[in-house]
Amino acid sequence: MKFVKYFPSEQLQPYIKYFVVSENELENEYKVFPSSGLVIGFQYKGKLVNVYDKTETKLSSAGITGIADSYKIFKNSTDIGTILVYFTEIGFTHFASHPANVLFNLSLSLDDVFHKNSVIEVEEKLVNATTDVQRIKIVEQFLVSQLKDIQTDKLIVEAIKLIYQSNGTIRIKELNEKLFISQSPFEKRFRKVVGTTPKKFASIVRFNTVLEHLQKTKTLTEICYENFFFDQAHFIKDFKHFTGETPENFKRFL
Repeated sequence: MKFVKYFPSEQLQPYIKYFVVSENELENEYKVFPSSGLVIGFQYKGKLVNVYDKTETKLSSAGITGIADSYKIFKNSTDIGTILVYFTEIGFTHFASHPANVLFNLSLSLDDVFHKNSVIEVEEKLVNATTDVQRIKIVEQFLVSQLKDIQTDKLIVEAIKLIYQSNGTIRIKELNEKLFISQSPFEKRFRKVVGTTPKKFASIVRFNTVLEHLQKTKTLTEICYENFFFDQAHFIKDFKHFTGETPENFKRFL
């Protein structure tokens, strides 16, 4: 199995965290946990399906997955090769005319978001490419061609920063007060840029902080209270919603 990260060119750094080239010779079913940004995937060989309630839905070879507030299950065919594009929290809106929140909890074909001919052109080039560097360059050229000349919403950038500083535990009321904005217009701007509400985004950030803590020598009780869960029952319920498993079972396989 191959999973290699590549970092974007300077022009794309404000919008793209990194690229991943992933290859697997074996058929595999796996979970993807909620993350803080949208993800584009290009399969240059092999196929991918989404598994929900034991039903398999074939995905387009070029697709996009919005922010989700729960885990998703995917299954890849044998001999699959994929380029993944991980957007920054504010990145997606600089490329597409759609607000990010319309993709919440969805995995769609990329030509639902970008012009179909442009997507087909990228797919054809990726199939003919022979190296990772060539493939990354093709995807970067596509992204640069879609990049819009719009200003970044600095208030939303500051909100994201404050949420991360608190590891997702800041209260939305406190966030509104710090940013001098009322809840309704703030939530509307945040959903448009980031892809979900500030409250759900903060819960995703807190969940990912918990995942990091699980890999350290901390007890579940310590993790629960360090991340400001009301009690162990709330902690277990939230964790199971995000992963489908209890924290204890999850930690056993780390």
